[in-house]
Amino acid sequence: MEKQVKVALIMAASLFMEFMDGTIVTTALPDIGKELKVSASSGSLLISTYLITVAIFIPLSGWLAKKYGKKRIWLIAVLIFTISSLGSALAFNFEFLVAMRIIQGFAGSLMTPTARLIVLEKAPADQLLKLISYLVWPALTAPAIAPLLGGIIVTHLSWHWIFLINLPIGCIIFILGYHWLVNDKQNANISFDWLGFINLAVASAILLIGTELITYNTRLLGWSVMLIIISLILAIGCFYYLKTTVAPLFSLNALKIPSFRIFQTGGSLFWISVGALPYTLTILLQTIFGWSADRAGFYVVFIFIGNISIKPFTNQIIKRLKFRGALVSAFILVMVSSVGLAFINKNVSIWWLISLAVISGIGRSLALTTYNGLSFSEVPTLERNSANTLNAVTQSLAQGMGVSVITMVVYLVHYFGYSMQVAYSAGFIFLAILIIFPLLEVLQLDKNIGSNALK
Repeated sequence: MEKQVKVALIMAASLFMEFMDGTIVTTALPDIGKELKVSASSGSLLISTYLITVAIFIPLSGWLAKKYGKKRIWLIAVLIFTISSLGSALAFNFEFLVAMRIIQGFAGSLMTPTARLIVLEKAPADQLLKLISYLVWPALTAPAIAPLLGGIIVTHLSWHWIFLINLPIGCIIFILGYHWLVNDKQNANISFDWLGFINLAVASAILLIGTELITYNTRLLGWSVMLIIISLILAIGCFYYLKTTVAPLFSLNALKIPSFRIFQTGGSLFWISVGALPYTLTILLQTIFGWSADRAGFYVVFIFIGNISIKPFTNQIIKRLKFRGALVSAFILVMVSSVGLAFINKNVSIWWLISLAVISGIGRSLALTTYNGLSFSEVPTLERNSANTLNAVTQSLAQGMGVSVITMVVYLVHYFGYSMQVAYSAGFIFLAILIIFPLLEVLQLDKNIGSNALK
């Protein structure tokens, strides 16, 4: 096996561990609440604090990688993540568990972007698509299999094993990474943009807190909207600061490149849509249809089956249809599956449900592989550190907002007098509508965009 592929697989395993940990906790919240004697709303702090911590510290990762070296930062992040996973499993009260989740979030904020940077920073354009295909699968598989795996663990073991499963993964990839990763250049004299970091961290935290509030109490909608507006104002200010300051936290030059920019704009909306769909389907099957966690997780896992069934063919499809054609095809598949799920009911044919889940998985896999392969295809090597940091920030925020946004939509529809069944149907339609902007955005691109990565 080529060394590049080995390194990519190790990095992918660390991404899988981080993505899985961010979503699998959902299924364990009731059990954690009972044992540690906290309410369901308090228990969800384990998710929100993790996501907010990740969003706050991701901008730090690019600077640390430059100053101390990518290998060293990745190894430290894996070590901290693994130890804090053990601490979470051994938590004796809720406050200690929240503290461990914050430490996990900090480690994840360094581990994920640094892992991508290790693989992509110096990769030739014609190798990007191949290497990206290894990095994409954690983002595709973790949210889809988390409900099933979490349900099985909670049902047959205990919630502690939600965190203990990270220990063998963390130990193995740390050892392999220590031996296989090369020591890279360090730059001890590089300065840190504290103003840019604080500005972006505050804007990111307020945005996620604003979208999260609605999941705790629907009466907080007004506060939620106000915080989102404040965060957007701060984000605009941060954008102009990073664009004009002499030594910014990270450069925004990559945004001038259309092939990179579309993943930050329309790609963020796409990420919100596909990230929220497995959660929405799981909640619909459990709360509205009354299915058990195991049964609901079983059908949601067919999204994962769709992901892996198309994976061996994605590179060939992209080369045949080119990046623009592959994205358009993927968008249509996701939209069709989302609209189809809006019309299911308790008497739905199992095969129809499975088909829609598989179609959704195929669209997710094809779109995210294409987006990731295209986004760095025209970014110069010297700009990839900054581009990777910006990419990590937008993806983290989109991922963190997905569940909150769909929760808000479902609540608003129900608030205006419609049944919960109709509210969830409207939620799936909303997820389909989100795809319209990235679709129109991609249709305006040159049909040969990113062709240097397809050679």
